[in-house]
Amino acid sequence: MNKKLVLAALMVAAALAACGKKEEPAPAPAPAVEAPAPAPAAAPAEAAASAAADAASAAASAADSAASAVGSATEAAKDSAAAAVSNATEAAKDAAAAASDAAKAAAEAAKGAAKQ
Repeated sequence: MNKKLVLAALMVAAALAACGKKEEPAPAPAPAVEAPAPAPAAAPAEAAASAAADAASAAASAADSAASAVGSATEAAKDSAAAAVSNATEAAKDAAAAASDAAKAAAEAAKGAAKQ
């Protein structure tokens, strides 16, 4: 019975993990910046700084998406583990109750046999 519970818990955990995985769409590329009319040498430096800021923003967005995916997977694993523990606890309680009932019945039978 324990093997069945463990297998069922593993199947549920795998199903939850598979269902919880969402592929995040790739962040939209930054809009193309039109090159202004030729300007002094400061313009290329400003354009490079702007491009670097856009790249940093895209990297931060990708990191947030990855962190969200990891958090979702962790939550799903935690939920499935809690369900497995709960199921195992209930099964142990049921088994203990059945053993207790069997012991009481055996004691009653022994008392009846001793009286005769």
